Amino acid sequence: MNRADAKQDFDADVIVVGAGPIGLTTGNALRHHGISCQILEERTEPKAYSRANNLWARPQELLAGIGLRDALAENAYAIHTINFFVNGTPTTPIPIADVASPYPEVLYSGQDVIERTLTDEFEARGGLLDRGCTVTGVEQDDDGVTVVLRRGKDGPEERRRCRYLVAADGAKSTIRPMLGLDFEPERLPNCMNRQVDAKLSWRRSQKPDQLWFFYYERGFAGILPVWGGYHRLFFLADDTGVPDRDPTLEEMQAVAREVTGDETLTLSDPQWLTHSRFQYGVSPGYARGRVFLAGDAGHLSLPIGGQGMNAGLHDAVEIAWRLAMTLRGEAAPVILDSYDGERGGEHARLSAQQARGFRWTVYRGRVTDTVLGLAAKALPNLGSLLQGTDDMQQMGVEYPKSSLNEDSLSGLATLLRPGPKPGERAPDAEVTHRGETTNLFRFLYNPDGHTTGWALLCFDGRSPDAGTSLLEAVRAVEAWPWIKPRLVLAGPMAGGGKIPVLSDMDGKAHGAYGLEARPALVLVRPDGHVAFRCEADRADRLVAYCRKAFGAEVERSPSVLAAAE
Repeated sequence: MNRADAKQDFDADVIVVGAGPIGLTTGNALRHHGISCQILEERTEPKAYSRANNLWARPQELLAGIGLRDALAENAYAIHTINFFVNGTPTTPIPIADVASPYPEVLYSGQDVIERTLTDEFEARGGLLDRGCTVTGVEQDDDGVTVVLRRGKDGPEERRRCRYLVAADGAKSTIRPMLGLDFEPERLPNCMNRQVDAKLSWRRSQKPDQLWFFYYERGFAGILPVWGGYHRLFFLADDTGVPDRDPTLEEMQAVAREVTGDETLTLSDPQWLTHSRFQYGVSPGYARGRVFLAGDAGHLSLPIGGQGMNAGLHDAVEIAWRLAMTLRGEAAPVILDSYDGERGGEHARLSAQQARGFRWTVYRGRVTDTVLGLAAKALPNLGSLLQGTDDMQQMGVEYPKSSLNEDSLSGLATLLRPGPKPGERAPDAEVTHRGETTNLFRFLYNPDGHTTGWALLCFDGRSPDAGTSLLEAVRAVEAWPWIKPRLVLAGPMAGGGKIPVLSDMDGKAHGAYGLEARPALVLVRPDGHVAFRCEADRADRLVAYCRKAFGAEVERSPSVLAAAE
């Protein structure tokens, strides 16, 4: 259903506050789903310099699902290797692209470039971006949200009406305290980050396809590419004797030469010189009524591992498909309600992990520093042990306690070959469709063109007798037309009519899901996370789950079904 124009009493179905990467991604995702959307932004122009600048593999998968990934990749460097040094000793380079994803290489760009790309995409999709307005109030009622805003200090007050509001207005969010969701951040004393974006000349590779990280006495440093031929150099360190101000280019060059061991290193043409102290925290909730938090509006992230913006991109995609299903009448309340617990819980987990890593990195002390130095000489793979690629690439993001999870698979086979459980990412795998070798992701995201479709993977477990049960399950979910079945067959072919039949004779998909020799049904959400699984002959359990998640079976006319596509 294309809700390009909201109903008469509403200016838009959804208003997003904030036109940073997260707000713009939320807006683009909503328009991808056909939901009318306005974005309100206080700044009159995009930022002229970069802040966050990297995209990990899992966020790229999510961005691909809403049609944004390739546009962002056009103006980004693809990174394949991370180089680690411990007290001047090199460790074995980490192949950061060695992850099981269609998008294994990390993309490095610039926040200014990302914002321009996302703005162009949003406007091309029919979204409205309104700059120069400050939100001064939010009023909720049973039917929607009224947003009170003002242009400039002395401008007249305006009111906008929407069904739902997403606050993506950054770490200094004005909306978060209005909802009673503010928090007191925890501060980390006696340390400072000094950073510069500049042209770099040195004795190492100039190609923008690698990252360099240095553990050094009293600190941790990184050198990363920024779009346009620049590099970012940052130094997280003890602040003893360091002036509490933005550094000069000469100061940054001096510390960079010392840390990298390269006396020829030269910095020029600086775009941005800055310093910062550290604090972190997470909002006690990510939703209040019809208002939702996304990105930095819900958390303060520590600058370690490049996780902040990427975590916010999950928020953007996650809230968009839930709002779209709700507005389309496809969802029971549990769908929208699950956003708070899932994303709030994940941010709390990530924040605690970052704090542990930050304390270990910056406050590690002389003893740990000595041990690290010895370990670097004895363990060539120390860098990989210190920083796993799956963790950095956010491939392990999961929702183990989600209210959307239900698992009806049990027994010894599940223990021996567990496969992805509900709440975990559904893995990709090679399959064959109509004689063409392809991948499973093609049939998971936007299945059959339905942007909020749920893919039902029907595995035959290589059993010649499973076909009847699988087709019964397919018929059982016909009342929910956004559920899109796919037959995944390692055994004899079964006629699926218009349903895609994916041949898995080599068992790669069955193996990825832990279902070799086990006929089963796996229901995958629009975001690519497993929601439900059961034995193939228990379609009754699948139907019960669908009633919980989507509501009672509905009969919809062909014209309504066509509109939903």
